[in-house]
Amino acid sequence: MTSNPVAETVASLMPRAKAELTELVAFKSVADFDQYPKSESEGAANWIADALRSEGFTDVALLDTPDGTQSVYGYLPGPEGAKTVLLYAHYDVQPPLDEASWATPPFELVERDGRWYGRGGADCKGGVIMHLLALRALKANGGVPVHVKVIVEGSEEQGTGGLERYAEEHPELLTADTIVIGDAGNFRAGLPTVTATLRGMTLVRVQVDTLEGNLHSGQFGGAAPDALAALIRVLDSLRDEDGSTTVDGLNADSVWDGLQYEDQAFREDAKVLDGVELIGSGTVADRVWARPAVTVLGIDCPPVVGATPSVQAGARALVSLRVPPGQDAGEATKLLQAHIEAHTPWGARVSTEQIGQGQAFRADTSSPAYASMAQAMAVAYPGQEMQSAGMGGSIPLCNTLASLYPETEILLIGLSEPEAQIHAVNESVSPDELERLSVAEALFLRNYAAS
Repeated sequence: MTSNPVAETVASLMPRAKAELTELVAFKSVADFDQYPKSESEGAANWIADALRSEGFTDVALLDTPDGTQSVYGYLPGPEGAKTVLLYAHYDVQPPLDEASWATPPFELVERDGRWYGRGGADCKGGVIMHLLALRALKANGGVPVHVKVIVEGSEEQGTGGLERYAEEHPELLTADTIVIGDAGNFRAGLPTVTATLRGMTLVRVQVDTLEGNLHSGQFGGAAPDALAALIRVLDSLRDEDGSTTVDGLNADSVWDGLQYEDQAFREDAKVLDGVELIGSGTVADRVWARPAVTVLGIDCPPVVGATPSVQAGARALVSLRVPPGQDAGEATKLLQAHIEAHTPWGARVSTEQIGQGQAFRADTSSPAYASMAQAMAVAYPGQEMQSAGMGGSIPLCNTLASLYPETEILLIGLSEPEAQIHAVNESVSPDELERLSVAEALFLRNYAAS
């Protein structure tokens, strides 16, 4: 990285950043309180609130959002007449999945092979640390030249919409000239990238029932309708032979005309097993950034261990549908529910329940804020030009903010490059990326203040 005072300050702060991220990762802040104690999330929220206070933030508050979680807010006043920038991250994390599959405990930050491993290290507790590093670097080099608002969400991963609804009820709280969402990632480690689009999402729980109770498969199997088999048929109907998502009435042939994602690079990033084909049609960029994608997140049925020879009376599944920009998530939900009902075989009773939803998002990459970020990233990543890419994931708050503040510029950066393996076992963050992006954010704030 080209030597400059901001970069030198960030470099000197990296040991502190590692220590703080270690503390933050230790909180098991999964916002599903049937799985993890609410006190873990509250502990993370209080840690962030204390960190903001120690940096001179005023009006620090724990916001009780309608979904029963807390978001952390703080305000750092800048020079009179300065612009206002809102910095976003979230402290809630995905469950660690199979903890036995982690090389090291998921809620302990462990350095290995030049990366820091731990749940939330990249998504998105590292984003909290990135914001703190950027602000500290500016304070040590002439001061923060803008008014700064920080909002750190407590339930982004659950898609339950607590902060979105809170923002709608308190629209004055998050007003800003520009918003930096620190929950995206570079297309590849070392390649500075802003995210131009996000897919929206919907979550639907599906219940299929056929019998009053389970039956002996020897006595009744062959004529008694099996609810698990019916559910499997329904779920199979959501994909074509090549694996493309197919929901009746939902457009699935859009194309991505920007930065492309080569097949082999995707195979390596996704760790696809040798001989296993990629699914779907079109380019990889089409499939992961521009088209809908259905995923079966879970099925409730008897486990293999302990299973009995029974025809199942009922079964249920949780289905996720990612919705690309240009398609309304609410309409996609209705189409998904109608498809499930239409494709349920044998007259089986089926019910669907939507449990989460978020709209897709498309940024205006021609705005002045993006020019300021491009200049900053060119310094933080010498010899590299800023790229624009899509992201297949969802950040529901983005569309809410775009609707509430249509004149506000929204930028998406972050630490979730492919090697980070967010949402999977052995999630990690690159300290080099954390350092560079913290420099980029600090320089962006300085550039933007002068623009």
